[in-house]
Amino acid sequence: MLADLQGPKIRIGRFASGPVELQPGQSFDLDCAADAPPGDGSRVPVTYLGLVNDVKSGDTLLLDDGLIELSVQRIEAPVIRCQVTIGGMLSDRKGINRLGGGLSVGALSDKDRADIELAASMGVDFVAVSFASSAADMNEARALLRAAGSRAALVAKIERAEAIDNLAEIIDASDAVLVARGDLGVEIGFAELPGLQKKIIREALSRNRAVITATQMLQSMVDNPIPTRAEVLDVANAVIDGSDAVMLSAETASGRYPEKAVATMANLCLSAERQFEGVELNVHPGVERVDQAIAMAALHLAKKVGVRAIVALTESGATAQWLSRYRSPVPIYAMSRHSGSRHRMAVLRDVFPVAFDPHGGSAPHAARLAVELLYAQGRVAVGDRVIVTTGDHTGVLGGTNTLKLLRVGAGGVPEGLSDL
Repeated sequence: MLADLQGPKIRIGRFASGPVELQPGQSFDLDCAADAPPGDGSRVPVTYLGLVNDVKSGDTLLLDDGLIELSVQRIEAPVIRCQVTIGGMLSDRKGINRLGGGLSVGALSDKDRADIELAASMGVDFVAVSFASSAADMNEARALLRAAGSRAALVAKIERAEAIDNLAEIIDASDAVLVARGDLGVEIGFAELPGLQKKIIREALSRNRAVITATQMLQSMVDNPIPTRAEVLDVANAVIDGSDAVMLSAETASGRYPEKAVATMANLCLSAERQFEGVELNVHPGVERVDQAIAMAALHLAKKVGVRAIVALTESGATAQWLSRYRSPVPIYAMSRHSGSRHRMAVLRDVFPVAFDPHGGSAPHAARLAVELLYAQGRVAVGDRVIVTTGDHTGVLGGTNTLKLLRVGAGGVPEGLSDL
């Protein structure tokens, strides 16, 4: 379960008599006064009163995800005098972006701070921070989450131009990142978006973070039962580039074919993975810890020796996450007794969380129980070889320091283990 914070979305207010049509060349004002009346064909109030201090003459403001474009002519505080350069129908509460970014509003509003407490009380697994622009935004959200008693993982939504400048620090301060292509494309220009999507995915993988690609992936399926060919290629490319997850939005929130959209997305992901098996991701996370070294060794062995699965006995899921940063040739079964860890690992590519409690036994005993459980579930068969990663002591966080190559014997009992 992922709770998505609203963030400081900058929007226009409401119109007195419904939508208005803006014509190129006409004057149109943005009113930043706290007591501004409802809008009309010549002006509209805005929700972010500080906008008047963040823009200057010559700036370009984009409304409704870039469908309408305004050129700032002059500032007469609290009013921003603009001229319409691209017109269209404008209705209540549409978003405002400044081309190139540069707005000073923070990532967390008072509503977001209250919603973090609500999310913590609901026991969510992830909290997504909208419009994150620095590590400080993520650190504040994490502190609020922990103070509320939650161990949820943090997702940084990359959707501001400033976030690109601070990308590395934002990723390091997060547990996962989300390529939010809607607002990001509006702020940086759509021509820059494909390259930046690849950069964000590559940076996230190299820093051992999960990455989600989102926004308009199957947008035509809001109204149609099949996607366009361009959308098919878009989803496939996100998978090939290394995304852990892809996300649907309006397709399932308000579309006419929500179930078809989900089924189509799943089929596209599976097909892309099948067609590009063995393609290496050009990412090279550094090895600084023992569990990282074990994960690297397990993947190398899995590629050189025919194995059916990698079995990671894990408490927090850290070893499974390291394993997932490279394309694994086989399923990674992440065996954990902690439901929270299993829920968070579900987003990781190639990782299949499995509920498993070794009851405090020795590491070899836990390995035997794990393989027998997978055999009973039909995930491995007699004669299969499996790699098991574990620690000397079960139930210890960050204790993975051992790798074993085993063969599944009769009844699922692994061969090659001692001290069972």
